[in-house]
Amino acid sequence: MQYIKIVLIAVFFISCKNETPSQKLARIDSEKTELKAKDYGSYINEAKSYVNKNNLNQNKFILINLGLHSGLKRFFVYDLKKETITNSYMVSHGCGENMWSWTSSKEDAPISNEPDSHCSSIGKYVISSRGVSQWGIKVNYLLIGKDETNSNAVKRAIVLHSWEKISTDEVYPEGTPEGWGCPAVSNESMYEIDALLKANKNMLMWIIK
Repeated sequence: MQYIKIVLIAVFFISCKNETPSQKLARIDSEKTELKAKDYGSYINEAKSYVNKNNLNQNKFILINLGLHSGLKRFFVYDLKKETITNSYMVSHGCGENMWSWTSSKEDAPISNEPDSHCSSIGKYVISSRGVSQWGIKVNYLLIGKDETNSNAVKRAIVLHSWEKISTDEVYPEGTPEGWGCPAVSNESMYEIDALLKANKNMLMWIIK
């Protein structure tokens, strides 16, 4: 069985090496489509119930899917009134035990709620006060973890901010540079997100994997 697996991997790499540029683009597009094929219906329904119950913003919420490859757009702004995704952005995750700013875990983001873990934390957050950041466009938003899986967010200084290393466009099959657990977006994206958050207070951000 192990021998067959090795042979299949070898055949895959040989076939990829012999691809024409157009074949490579077609393969990458096919891979991206397959990776993005996820139904978020159950998350949307739960988010609607959650914001109503907790008196949060009724218009929009943010869903980040760290289960997606980091070279894809996986930060989604969802309009609860129109029931549609209005914007999507690139976003980083934490490096964990890997090297800061590398892309070592682009296919499998490490998750932890522990201080100094340098990991991202899944769960629901309330996007709170706007502050000054040392990164990107110098703006950040405090994230208050509301679940057991992200309860240390404030203690860990987990905030939403921008970072020059983050691309605005998808880079798949390459990955996005990894930080110390904050969801970081590109500078260009942060200008749009900042305007959104200034107009929509107390929004829900839900990070899943």
